[in-house]
Amino acid sequence: MEENLSPGLNMAKDGEIALREIPILTLAYLGDAVYEIMVRSYILDARTKVAQLHRKSAGMVKAQAQAQGVKKIEDLLTDQEKDYLRRGRNAHPKTRAKNASMNDYRLATGFESLWGYLYLTGQENRLRELFQRMWEENEG
Repeated sequence: MEENLSPGLNMAKDGEIALREIPILTLAYLGDAVYEIMVRSYILDARTKVAQLHRKSAGMVKAQAQAQGVKKIEDLLTDQEKDYLRRGRNAHPKTRAKNASMNDYRLATGFESLWGYLYLTGQENRLRELFQRMWEENEG
């Protein structure tokens, strides 16, 4: 990582973020934002009205869609990635699912934790690879 964009995080001696000091739900919070930006970038079309873009992105970022996406990428995950997914899935958030099953909600939290981990460790290519696998059937 060339520049510390998150000055509030503790840094390890070598300049890498000390991930074990970041609560898993904080990684999920960050991962949610990273995934939202990836989705918005993916669907962006200057000829499409903002309301249509919003509806499409909302459908892609909802817990059910994230849970389905996890099923498409599970076989690609490393052991470390699976660990972040598992830890996020098993976390106990203070909020409850509004329009999703609790199982989908928990899996989506795991997914967002994984996304936060990959982002903070500078693995942009890996994020793109997994994102593409999730949505490749929608292309063409």
